[in-house]
Amino acid sequence: MYEIFADLHVHIGRSENGKPIKITAAKSLNFANIAKECEEKKGIQVVGIIDCASPYVIEDIEKFLKTGDAYELEDGGIIYKDKVCILLGSEVETSEISRNGKCGSAHNICFFPHLKDIKNFSSELSHHLKNITLSTQRTDLSGYELIDIVEKYNGILIPAHVFTPHKSYYGNCTDRLQNIFKEKFNKIFAIELGLSSDTYLADTISELETKTFLTNSDAHSLPKIAREYNKILVEDISFKEIIKALKGEEGRKVVANYGLDPKLGKYHRTYCDDCEKSIETKEPVETCPTCGGKNVTFGVFDRIELIKDKEKTKSPKNRPPYIYQVPLSFIPGVGGKTIDKLLNAFETEMNILHKLSEDDIEAVVGEKISSYIIKARKGDMKVHSGGGGNYGRIK
Repeated sequence: MYEIFADLHVHIGRSENGKPIKITAAKSLNFANIAKECEEKKGIQVVGIIDCASPYVIEDIEKFLKTGDAYELEDGGIIYKDKVCILLGSEVETSEISRNGKCGSAHNICFFPHLKDIKNFSSELSHHLKNITLSTQRTDLSGYELIDIVEKYNGILIPAHVFTPHKSYYGNCTDRLQNIFKEKFNKIFAIELGLSSDTYLADTISELETKTFLTNSDAHSLPKIAREYNKILVEDISFKEIIKALKGEEGRKVVANYGLDPKLGKYHRTYCDDCEKSIETKEPVETCPTCGGKNVTFGVFDRIELIKDKEKTKSPKNRPPYIYQVPLSFIPGVGGKTIDKLLNAFETEMNILHKLSEDDIEAVVGEKISSYIIKARKGDMKVHSGGGGNYGRIK
């Protein structure tokens, strides 16, 4: 058994021939480029690409397998250059009846072992939305209905960024996932925390005690891959091994979550759209204390404060540590040229963030920036909370 790094939420912006997939994602994000980025720069051994149900992406995958650089595994997943395992996924938006009786929506990431499975899933999913070629289109399915379709094609469903104010279960649909999935709740083995929350916040909700937590990047550009990621103990890299880890079976498990300080997330605190600032009151509020307006985007921290039924200090004994990780691109003074220097010297971002001494880094980028990187590694940087779609800032 050995430990690997995994980021299980990466988008595709365009197909190889320029067809749009995820409109808000970078054009450079295609299947082949993601594989190369993980292998050459990031040092990620398992990546979940979650737009693979698009017929355009399926075509790209079929061409990719013919290059000789990649092949499908019997245990599921595609191996690239014997270094990176790609999990074939689809992000699906479900339609739910929200807590106020109105129509809500939530995102789910669904993974399948083989190309034939996701092709069959894509075919069935096309009957439940308007345009199967585009990513994350609203479907007429509920999560309760979707999980049966996913399992029909040997897949697994993971609720995505579950606390964000838009397009998530806790954020705008329900106070409890059990209300959505009912008797199928035990088929949910893992949930994705999202950039604006962490283990300590999520563990104030008792129904999540038995669920594995995942920290993924939700990357919309190549540099954003692995801004959040997981360290997982496995026997080898494959779909089957990752599923065992999510279930905690046969010694496989998630051993650490690496994520942003949730204050850096775009929706950590409630945000007044009129005053254009985060509302950092002790108690959650639905009106702005400055202007009295109700034109606010409710924050993840505030939402959890309203629905929690436990204290923060009471995580389950087997819960892995959540390690605050500041990506290189968030650190003051570390721009594209500096990152390129570091990568040229030390190969991957994982090496820089985890393995190198301050002296090693200083020899390449100088004392000031090396000290910032080490402070970020230790969690010693002060953060101004994000909200309303604006990232937090390191002071």
